[in-house]
Amino acid sequence: MLSKTNQGRFFEDYSIGDVIRHAVPRTIKMGERAFYHALYPARHALYSSDQFAQSCGLPFSPLDDLVTFHTVFGKTVPDISRNAVANLGYAEGRWMMPLWPGDTITAQSEVIGLKQNSSGKSGVVWVRTTGRNQHDEMLMSYVRWVMVRKRGDSPAPDTVIPQLQDIVSPKDFVIPRGLDFSTYDFALAGEPYRMSDYHKGEIIDHSDAVTLSEAEHMMATRLWQNTAKVHFDATVRPDGRRLIYGGHIISLARALSFNGLANAQMIVALNAGQHVNPCFAGDTVRAWSEVLDTAKTDAPGVGAMRLRLVATKGDVGVLKDDGGKYLSDVLLDLDYWVLIPS
Repeated sequence: MLSKTNQGRFFEDYSIGDVIRHAVPRTIKMGERAFYHALYPARHALYSSDQFAQSCGLPFSPLDDLVTFHTVFGKTVPDISRNAVANLGYAEGRWMMPLWPGDTITAQSEVIGLKQNSSGKSGVVWVRTTGRNQHDEMLMSYVRWVMVRKRGDSPAPDTVIPQLQDIVSPKDFVIPRGLDFSTYDFALAGEPYRMSDYHKGEIIDHSDAVTLSEAEHMMATRLWQNTAKVHFDATVRPDGRRLIYGGHIISLARALSFNGLANAQMIVALNAGQHVNPCFAGDTVRAWSEVLDTAKTDAPGVGAMRLRLVATKGDVGVLKDDGGKYLSDVLLDLDYWVLIPS
């Protein structure tokens, strides 16, 4: 019997240069913001108050930057990672403009790299994904690479590994039109610290922790229309456990980072990221950040700060062992740029 169901792509179904238009367009409204702030302890003022956003030169409060990321990512899952073994990493992420309530998001990916694994049972696929609004304006773009199962024993394709930037240069940032932190209200934002109060190498313990539940991560994954089997079907993994969507950990860690980085308002670029170890319901997650660099921007009163954000089940400030291998408690290692009062 012929099946009309979408089984997802396997490694041998990809070719360099393939352009994949992802279904289904998604109109984002205030319900998504309310749900996002219910799922995560998100408190950054720019995304919480129209009046605060207007005092910073914006017409009203945009949706959290990670709502854009999750929605675009979710669109790609049926075509890119439905049959994934693991989502391996991110690079060259750029937020090009804010996401406003009422915007409709579409997504498209181009295959830019392929490498079969030595086992012959899977391979790594690199894609560059872009998300656009209803006006065909680019909201964001990023590269990610995924280990995908093979369907059979077809010959390995030629290996193509893309050359990716280690860091998104500050000269390539797109600052939201009108953004102005020159009259920024630190009291309403929640903390008194501007960029000049931080120094390179500083470690910030975000103090709080969250114990994950099945209900929360399942709701979050459905909210972003992420259909990856490993997040829903307990029979997919040999251990019989549902893997928590890595983006859920990104948003959780970002929300926890408010304590110590309340003025790190907008995410403007993603340099690199890895989901280091799997995460499951019942795990207790905490977060810490390291200040990596700072940069000036042309926007009034607006600086850029490069941060390493780490989600872990273990100790703060501890990342790798003496041999340079990630510790088993580390869940996420994310290198990104934020906009902050200078």
